[in-house]
Amino acid sequence: MAGRSSDKDGDSVHTASEVPLTPRTNSPDRRCSSSDTSKSTYSLTRRISSLESRRPSSPLIDIKPIEFGVLSAKKEPIQPSVLRRTYTPDDYFRKFEPQLYSLDSNSDDVDFLTDEEILSKYQLGMLHFSTQYDLLHNHLTVRVIEARDLPPPISHDGSRQDMAHSNPYVKICLLPDQKNSKQTGVKRKTQKPVFEERYTFEIPFLEAQRRTLLLTVVDFDKFSRHCVIGKVSVPLCEVDLVKGGHWWKALVPSSQNEVELGELLLSLNYLPSAGRLNVDVIRAKQLLQTDVSQGSDPFVKIQLVHGLKLVKTKKTSFLRGTIDPFYNESFSFKVPQEELENASLVFTVFGHNMKSSNDFIGRIVIGQYSSGPSESNHWRRMLNTHRTAVEQWHSLRSRAECDRVSPASLEVT
Repeated sequence: MAGRSSDKDGDSVHTASEVPLTPRTNSPDRRCSSSDTSKSTYSLTRRISSLESRRPSSPLIDIKPIEFGVLSAKKEPIQPSVLRRTYTPDDYFRKFEPQLYSLDSNSDDVDFLTDEEILSKYQLGMLHFSTQYDLLHNHLTVRVIEARDLPPPISHDGSRQDMAHSNPYVKICLLPDQKNSKQTGVKRKTQKPVFEERYTFEIPFLEAQRRTLLLTVVDFDKFSRHCVIGKVSVPLCEVDLVKGGHWWKALVPSSQNEVELGELLLSLNYLPSAGRLNVDVIRAKQLLQTDVSQGSDPFVKIQLVHGLKLVKTKKTSFLRGTIDPFYNESFSFKVPQEELENASLVFTVFGHNMKSSNDFIGRIVIGQYSSGPSESNHWRRMLNTHRTAVEQWHSLRSRAECDRVSPASLEVT
């Protein structure tokens, strides 16, 4: 019984290559059957081995070894990695442009406001004007009619005498050209001036459509810088120029708080053999108006300064009632060549005044102590081109600005 149970336990698990054991017997038949069984087992084992050898093999993967280290100059990576910059908070705020999100008059939010909303927001008053293009004569006519509800004047330096009334006038130009501007007369002591003035611009029709009409209302003050009250800008492509029209537009603040002082066209020429420095005062334009009733009576004073010593003073004639004077006057100063590098020319534009001292308009200094890059460039060009006249426009500067940067300006009056 114990033997049988052990046989049963042994026979309970078999593998494919295992053959169950047969009990041993001494009979011949049993021996023959055992021999046959051995042969069949051997043939079965060979057959299984042959089948396993015929089984399709797994696909081979050609894995190249990973190289660590620096690639040589001849090797190029198949898939180069993309380097991405990591931005810090400082980088983010450095790219941030506050002016794009500000709500000043130069931002686009003004374009989406009505005139009533602009007037309520800024309270700078309104301007009445009209435009019309003449196809027959190829010129644009701008009519400045009137203004109303202008704010009271503001004095930045405390020199303003009348703080209750303004002395307004209007400057007209076609952007981007601000040099060839027009200017109305000054209306004394009023916050609702009536101008009724017309101005023409000689300009082709297609070019006019690409321009922007800029009207700037300015407050005149004889004893300080003129202050900008507000402005109106109208892209001419948005209006029917031939048909024409007139509008009331609310004034918006201007980034330019003070008007420019004007420009001066000069020509310089040095003759080394004669030791003469020749100066031509050709013309000026858009000078600051110094008289309420008749514009200005401007003249130019030219002063030669050697080192820090005033040597010679000359001046042009004055032209009555204009802010765009033509002089075409020549002056000659004796300056030896060895002293030329220490010379400075001070040009000061005044408004002639019969009753009191002349009214200062603007100044520039050219030479050793130039008042700016433009003036220095004009002096260098003259030094490099002897015997040849060199012309250049200059923007006038205030007395304080010239005194701050040029010692020669401090030596003249």
